[in-house]
Amino acid sequence: MDLQIALMLGQDGMVNGAIYALMALALVLVFSVTRVILIAQGEFVTYAALSMAVVQAGGRPAIVWLLLALALLTLVMEAWRHRQGLRVDWKATLVWTVLLPAIALALVFGFKPQTAWMQAAVVIALIVPMGPLLYRLVFRPLAHASVLFLLIVSVALHLVMAGLGLYFFGAEGSRTNAVWDASWDLGGVPVSGQSLVVVCAATVLLVAMYLFFERSIIGKALRATAINRVGARLMGVPTDLSGDVCFALAALIGVVSGILISPVTTIYYDTGFLIGLKGFVAAIIGGLTAYPAAVAGAVLVGQLESFSSFWASAYKEVIVFTLIIPVLWWRSLNTRHVEDEE
Repeated sequence: MDLQIALMLGQDGMVNGAIYALMALALVLVFSVTRVILIAQGEFVTYAALSMAVVQAGGRPAIVWLLLALALLTLVMEAWRHRQGLRVDWKATLVWTVLLPAIALALVFGFKPQTAWMQAAVVIALIVPMGPLLYRLVFRPLAHASVLFLLIVSVALHLVMAGLGLYFFGAEGSRTNAVWDASWDLGGVPVSGQSLVVVCAATVLLVAMYLFFERSIIGKALRATAINRVGARLMGVPTDLSGDVCFALAALIGVVSGILISPVTTIYYDTGFLIGLKGFVAAIIGGLTAYPAAVAGAVLVGQLESFSSFWASAYKEVIVFTLIIPVLWWRSLNTRHVEDEE
């Protein structure tokens, strides 16, 4: 391997690492607030990438019917909870189940986006509401279940969403147009505009998330819920709404990741699972709680995958996933066991 090849592999590793960093950020966020290891995070990537391909081809993503079905089921569930005498926040419920799905429906059937930014806006409006709807339907009724039970449910949700992805998008893969199709030759190393877009967009999103958690009231409420759910509830933080917001943010991060990665690689209905799994390895490196360590882990995973593809292409996935073993062994020796607070 000479320096030129090493630089090319390093560039690929940075691009992949940027996507894995976003995945790790979403997984850490959801686990910190709700104790759910969201295996289905990768499905948001898949849905967004394949929906973007359909929109760019001038079609209407059939996944909009899944959004409407989720909204209807959630509305029925909230009505049933209200009938049972449970408290229902109808303002938030109507936003997630009526307003946002109506906007998505209007954009899909009444709007012909011509530019990449407009097409991305349609995809965001279509996929992001699915996050809080899935939380309300699947995970909120299990808020007091053990982490292991939530993990089992999360795996089941992933399988269902992957199957729905196959039904709505088919088995054929798709690749979207590049946001920026420029390219340069820097010292013999080809650099594409799309690679710069991926790294810069991921960096901007990570900084925006940092400012959101440090400066905004909602971000501080999410942090309080992540640190102590009972204490946050006693201080007046609506923890149920925190679950809605963190799942919406996770879906948004997944959508942005899907839009960024789809011009770089062909996306199939089950591609998101591998992307999410590598983000999970990065999140494990961060202990599922530390955002900076998870981002550093994502860069490590991206570089390891890239250089493994050169030295042992057939075993690159094995090498990446084997990384989790020494990390877990090290953490088991250095982490004090803490019982669940509730």
